[in-house]
Amino acid sequence: MTNQYRSIFDIIGPIMIGPSSSHTAGAVAIGHVANRLFHAPINKVIVRYYESFAQTHQGHGTDYAIISGVLGFDPADQRVPMAVDLARRQGIDVVFIEDPGNSPVHHPNTAELTLINREKELTIWGCSIGGGTIEIRQVNLNGIVIKTDGPLPLVFVESEQEIGDALDQIFEGNYRDKRISVKVPDRFLYKIELIDKPYPEQIEQVRGMSQDVIVL
Repeated sequence: MTNQYRSIFDIIGPIMIGPSSSHTAGAVAIGHVANRLFHAPINKVIVRYYESFAQTHQGHGTDYAIISGVLGFDPADQRVPMAVDLARRQGIDVVFIEDPGNSPVHHPNTAELTLINREKELTIWGCSIGGGTIEIRQVNLNGIVIKTDGPLPLVFVESEQEIGDALDQIFEGNYRDKRISVKVPDRFLYKIELIDKPYPEQIEQVRGMSQDVIVL
């Protein structure tokens, strides 16, 4: 079993509204990541598809799947097929673009997903690698670019103080890549790629240092 999959159930695929685990359930998961990272009201969503996604998104339900993730729906939620209409009823401007070029993150099932409001803009580049499993290969949050390698889990932490040494102690021995810290005005942003999913008590320790903890 390759390191893209954590269990045999990842290969079988999730319980979902169809038709496709990679083009539907995977798209929901990409939308979920954007929802959790943005963590604010949304005015506009732009979805740019590449390669296989660009060719098949309409027939495979990728449009409603990715928007259902943005709205926070689970893959098996009966509202998934209605997600685009529901988003527009909420006043969210939804735009889909078929890009004729190659994927900028080198995977045929790539969606570039942008969420916008008056104060914030987030873009993620997500790849659906099969069975509902995804990789997030790049994140751009208000101009800060973070490139990631490998599958989830990822931990994002935003803090007003330098807490890198404390994070090293909490996640010692569980790093895929060492932490990266980015200094932005009045904030530090950390991206931690882990080998295994963190224990709940580890996340609670990090939350004790910063309220802005996102585990993907």
